[in-house]
Amino acid sequence: MPNRDELPSVDVLIIGSGSAALCAGISALENGAHVLMVEKADALEWGGNSRYTAGAMRFAFYSYEDLKPLIRDLTDDRLANTDFGSYPKEQFLADLQYFNQGEPPTETQQFLVDESLSVMQWLSSHNIRFDPSYARQSFLKAGRHTFWGGLALDVEGEGDGLVRAERAEFERLGGTILYNCSAEEIVMQAGDMQGVRCLRSGIPIWIPCRTVVLGCGGFEASQELRTQFLGDAWANAKVRGTRHNTGKGLELATKLGAALRGNFGGCHAVPMDKNMPDYGNIDLPHNERKHYRKISYLYGLMLNALGERFVDEGLDMRNYTYAQFGKAIIEQPGNVAWQLFDASVEPYLYADYRFRFTSVVEADTLSDLIGKLDGIDQATALRTVDAYNRATEISDHIPFDPTRKDGKRTAGLFPEKTNWANPLVTPPFKAYPVTCGITFTYGGLAVNRNGEVLTAADEPIPGLFACGELVGGVFFHGYPGGSGLTSGAVFGRYAGKSAAQYSHQKPSSLNS
Repeated sequence: MPNRDELPSVDVLIIGSGSAALCAGISALENGAHVLMVEKADALEWGGNSRYTAGAMRFAFYSYEDLKPLIRDLTDDRLANTDFGSYPKEQFLADLQYFNQGEPPTETQQFLVDESLSVMQWLSSHNIRFDPSYARQSFLKAGRHTFWGGLALDVEGEGDGLVRAERAEFERLGGTILYNCSAEEIVMQAGDMQGVRCLRSGIPIWIPCRTVVLGCGGFEASQELRTQFLGDAWANAKVRGTRHNTGKGLELATKLGAALRGNFGGCHAVPMDKNMPDYGNIDLPHNERKHYRKISYLYGLMLNALGERFVDEGLDMRNYTYAQFGKAIIEQPGNVAWQLFDASVEPYLYADYRFRFTSVVEADTLSDLIGKLDGIDQATALRTVDAYNRATEISDHIPFDPTRKDGKRTAGLFPEKTNWANPLVTPPFKAYPVTCGITFTYGGLAVNRNGEVLTAADEPIPGLFACGELVGGVFFHGYPGGSGLTSGAVFGRYAGKSAAQYSHQKPSSLNS
């Protein structure tokens, strides 16, 4: 019998319980390993950042035939009247490279693209179900549901539904999760994995294991690490997701000689309601917490506290700019901005703008609206909006089209608005105060396509694997929406498989 503070040995010990960690667990189990998962959070807060997401997953596909086997309800009448388009591998890779600032695609990016459709099929084989993203990624155009931006499917039940379905599959296959159990130290001797020292409800325990998979997220919930790597302004960022991603995985791995990789000055950041609580309001169900985001800015204007525009709101489709514009907001005076819209674009705003806790100011004239905005230079703001409205006249003849970059632009402004430049003329007018919400950090560990954690010499650390936000070199200066969950699934799947295979090869010589 093991000592009171020692658990039976396992083949694969997984640290974290988000989607990437659960994918690693499912994969390790299907490859014959005995798997245990430890989660720092309790049975209410488990699931990492994945539970906070809207469940969109970006993957390469060539036609509806690739999507059809993944769709939960093929009796949906809308399917016969839908144009999904296509999203080939070449486009997915180009979208990732777009945010590399001229650098070529990395090996991890190429692997993500190549495995993206396969991992969706794999998830489907493990009872994960998908629905077309009609509400967020399509508009009616010429009477047909027309998809845009390369995103076609959401997970049933969004992020919360994803991790619940993955946890059910993990447990069905024989996996076990220990909650309130934080990993404190990974122990190796002479290059041989021994086990992990943990605290379970404050009590030290020892878990012998043959391999470890780190799936415990980045460092976005650590104010200290945010300011260290991202800058002082990031101390004021709202944390959108779990409060438990404080960089522990980086700490555990670097103590074993792991190399860091990627852009530690970059992160996924989103315009969020200025008055949102940290962690998306933990008193709300997970599926509601995301509604503090405000990402329909492309159909209106964003003004900073000086009353000036600071980005081209119409630079690209929302999927390709929201992660950049959250960062742009935190760089503004007071880390705030205001999004302005008129009634003509109300049908195109996400439902998040009608969320019960949304901060909004409304008026029947632009001067009255701006007069109600606290903390903004009202005179400059009014001049900015007036100049914008006059600058839209050059493209009055171009029809507004929310399904593509429509070329409806301004002339004579800095910055110009290059698409969807409708004048603000139809009352009532609304303004939404926003700030920056941080989702996850881009810098991570050096990891190869097998999920092995590497040293500075690109040598695998024996028995150590990683997945999810801990994989460095996937995202650099921006993010095409929906790639994060897919990346977690791809690297989780391979980290779990590799860990299981390694554990089978390693001699059974575990000790405490």
